[in-house]
Amino acid sequence: MTATKSKGSIDAHSHWAPPGYIAYAKNLSGSIGGTDQLMHDLDARMKWMDSRNVQMHVLTLSGSMPWQWASQDDAVVMAKIVNDAGIVAHKANPDRFVFGAALPMRDPKKALAELDRIAGSPGLRAIHLPNSVEGIDYVFGAEYAPILKRCEELKLPVLFHPLDGAPNFHGGPDRLGGTDFLWNTLGFPFETATLAAKFIMTGTLDKFPELDVVLPHAGGCFPYIVGRIEHSISKGVVEGAKTLKSPFRDYIRRFHYDTLAYRPETLRFMIEIVGIDRVVIGTDNYATMDVQWPNQLSESLGLPQADLDKILSGNAAKLLRI
Repeated sequence: MTATKSKGSIDAHSHWAPPGYIAYAKNLSGSIGGTDQLMHDLDARMKWMDSRNVQMHVLTLSGSMPWQWASQDDAVVMAKIVNDAGIVAHKANPDRFVFGAALPMRDPKKALAELDRIAGSPGLRAIHLPNSVEGIDYVFGAEYAPILKRCEELKLPVLFHPLDGAPNFHGGPDRLGGTDFLWNTLGFPFETATLAAKFIMTGTLDKFPELDVVLPHAGGCFPYIVGRIEHSISKGVVEGAKTLKSPFRDYIRRFHYDTLAYRPETLRFMIEIVGIDRVVIGTDNYATMDVQWPNQLSESLGLPQADLDKILSGNAAKLLRI
């Protein structure tokens, strides 16, 4: 089938590392992953975007965000550097860049303080958090509820991303470590499926009914195992489901999902499960698994133009108030 052509997209999963952040991390001898030119040179990035029909990037840190290794004091400074740089990037090019705020999340009070500091800032359209840290699903702890509540009040979606580093491998480094990259290709999707399921089963989505959550990497494994979870609920063996306010399948559409599925048949299946209005472009640009043609996979599905436009820009524009 001939690929449908489309207008410029809004990429909701695009990493960056502003120069001040890179310099601060190097001074600490900390690792923040790849720092090639397109990670920090926004003029070069805009040329790249123009050549690929990308209108806007939502700038967020990568999976090598520093919250695990940086001291809390340094984490607070680094978050401020990143967020202030995001404001500057948006002001310089308001039609090309918005950002997801970095929060020093190991201390929920300081994370909330940073969110309050930048609330209402130009270009702020989301917050960006790791799925888990060292196998701990921290976001469901009572001490993090004020952050989720504040995001709900500010209408800021939460963009999640798995955290790099052996202590964060799903199942631990003994199972997915080594040179086969399984910590990424298997571990990241497992992480996101776990996050989504726990958002539902812990009642967190019921507690924050207006909170928007964006799942990376096409929802990880989650869209492909929802039938299994739903079946278990129907058999009465899932204790957490007994207190849910809605049928399980309604919660599937409480999330947004990016398009980083790599194969057209996988993306098509995900769209059928979650609905065309819950899908946004997400490419992981400039990371290890860089997608050179961000719109191509969605365009290849031969969708009606109205549906394609929703995926490429309409859904993200509504979600991020662009």
